Amino acid sequence: MISKPILSEKSLLVLLAMVQFTHIMDFMIMMPLGPQLMRELSISASQFSLLIAAYTMTAGTVGFLAAPFIDRFDRRQVLLVCYAGFIAGTYACAASESVGQLLLARAICGAFGGVSNATILAIVGDIVPSERRGAAMGIIMTSFSTAAALGVPFGLFLAQRFRWETPFYLLVGIALAIEFLLMFCLPHIRGHLMEGPPPSLKNFANLLSNPNAWRGILLMVSLIFGHFTIIPFLSPHLVFNLKYPEVRLPLVYIVGGVLTMVTAPLIGKLSDRFGRVRVFTILVSVAVGVILFLTQAGPMPLFAVLTTTGLFFIFASGRYVPAQAILTSAVPSTSRGAFMSLTACTRDICSGLAAILAGRVVVQSPAGLLHVGWLGGLAAATSLLSLWLIRRVRVVADNVPPANQSAVPLGVAAEG
Repeated sequence: MISKPILSEKSLLVLLAMVQFTHIMDFMIMMPLGPQLMRELSISASQFSLLIAAYTMTAGTVGFLAAPFIDRFDRRQVLLVCYAGFIAGTYACAASESVGQLLLARAICGAFGGVSNATILAIVGDIVPSERRGAAMGIIMTSFSTAAALGVPFGLFLAQRFRWETPFYLLVGIALAIEFLLMFCLPHIRGHLMEGPPPSLKNFANLLSNPNAWRGILLMVSLIFGHFTIIPFLSPHLVFNLKYPEVRLPLVYIVGGVLTMVTAPLIGKLSDRFGRVRVFTILVSVAVGVILFLTQAGPMPLFAVLTTTGLFFIFASGRYVPAQAILTSAVPSTSRGAFMSLTACTRDICSGLAAILAGRVVVQSPAGLLHVGWLGGLAAATSLLSLWLIRRVRVVADNVPPANQSAVPLGVAAEG
C-alpha cells in the first residue's frame, strides 16, 4: 500500500520528472563540455570517453548488485537515500581539482543515480495503470527535453562565462530543493511488499530465468547501442567536422530540447492510442535515416545543422517512450523494481561500453574527427535489430486498476 498521496497522479509524475531532470542534466552536461574539457585539461578523445563511461559503468555495476534487494524496501526510502548520494557525487564533481578526482566523482554520481532512475521507473509502474503508462512515460521523458532545452544550454553558458565546474554547483542547488520536495510530497509506496513475502535471492534467480525479462534486457541493449555509440561525440563532431561554432552549441540543445518537450508527451499518448510497437517502429525507421545522414555529413549551414539535430532529438530519443512503457509491463509488480534495476544497469553498462568503443573508433586529426560514419553504421544496425526484439517482449498483466479510475485511487493502485 501507499500512504495517502499529497499530490495527484500527474503532479507526482512531474515531481519524478524533476528528479530525472537532474540525473539527465548531470549526465548530459559532460558531453557538450567535451571540446572545453579536451582543450583545458589536455585530454584525448579516448580519455574523454572514460569520463563519460565512469558514470554509466558504475551505475550499471551498482544497479546489478542492488537488483536482488531493491524490491524489499519502500520505494520512497530507496529514492530519498539514493538521491542524497547522487547530490553528494555532483558536489564532488564541482569540487574536483584533477582528472582523477573528477573520474571518481563521476563514478559516485553513477552509483547512486542509476539506482534512483530504476526506482523512478518502478514507481511509475506501481502507480500508473498499464493503459496510461505510455502517457506517463511521456511526462517522465520531458525531463530529457527540459534538461536539453534549458539545463544544458544554461550550464554551457555558465561554463563558458566562468569555469567548467559552475554547472555542477548549480545542479547541486536544484537537486537539494527537489530532495526537500520529495521528503514532504512523495508518499510511501509499499504495494509490492503486500503481495507476498519479501523478495529473496531465489526470487531474483527466478527473474534471471525468465525469458521475457531477458528479451526486455536485450531490447535495452539494442536501444543503447543504437543511440549511445554517437551521443558522446555528437558535440565534437558538430564542432570539428561540421564546422559548427562552439559558442552556438547551446542552440543545438535548446532547439532539440524544445522540440522533444512538445513531442515526448505526444508520443506517449500516440503509443497508448495506436499501439506502442507500431509507434516505436515509425520512430526507429526515421531515426535510422537521420543517424546515417548526420554521421556522414560534412560542413553544413547553421539552419541545416539545427534541423538535422532537431530531428535526431525527436526520433532517436522518442523511441524510448514506447519502449520503456513496454518494459515496465514485462514482469509482475513484485519483481518490477529488480527488473527496472536490471534494465537500468544494462543501459548504463552498455552506455559505458558504447562510449569506450566510440573513443577507440574515433580518431582526432587536424582535419577533424575520423570514422564517425562507422559509428553511425553501427547505431543504425542495432536500431534495426530493436524492431525485431520489441515484438518479442510480452506484456504481463498486473493488478493496477483500470484507466477510468481517477488519480484519487492512486493509493489503491499501489496497494495492488
